[in-house]
Order: sequence, then structure tokens, then C-alpha cells
Amino acid sequence: MPFVSIRLAGTATREQKAGVVADVTASLVARLGKSPAAVQVVIEEVSPENYGAAGQLLADRDAPKPIVQEDAHAESPR
Repeated sequence: MPFVSIRLAGTATREQKAGVVADVTASLVARLGKSPAAVQVVIEEVSPENYGAAGQLLADRDAPKPIVQEDAHAESPR
């Protein structure tokens, strides 16, 4: 009995998750000859605040960057 565990950083819609389950199931049926009834898929959504990569939380990496406006009258560094 195949058991597939998928972790997503963030969220997906119900329709997206249903499509993923259908696609994974179809792949295991086609590639391994498994019965669709035997395939089990679990999708876990992980908050970007609870997942990090390259030393940084995904929530921080994906956060909008502050807009820094330059002063047109400021002297340029020499």
C-alpha cells in the first residue's frame, strides 16, 4: 500500500489539493501498477513562519521589501 506524504510551505486551495491527490494516485497506478484504492496521500500545509531555508524563515524571505526613497537633494558620496 503506497503512502505518500506531501508538505507544502504555505497553503493551497481545496481544488489544488484534490488535483495533486488525483495526479499522484494516477502516477502510482500507471508507474507501479497499484490499485487506486490502495494509494493514500496526505498533504500537510506548513506555515511560512514555521519553515526556514538557507538560514531564513520563508515568511521573512517572501515579505515585501520596504521601499527606500532617495533624497534627490542629498549629496552623492565621493
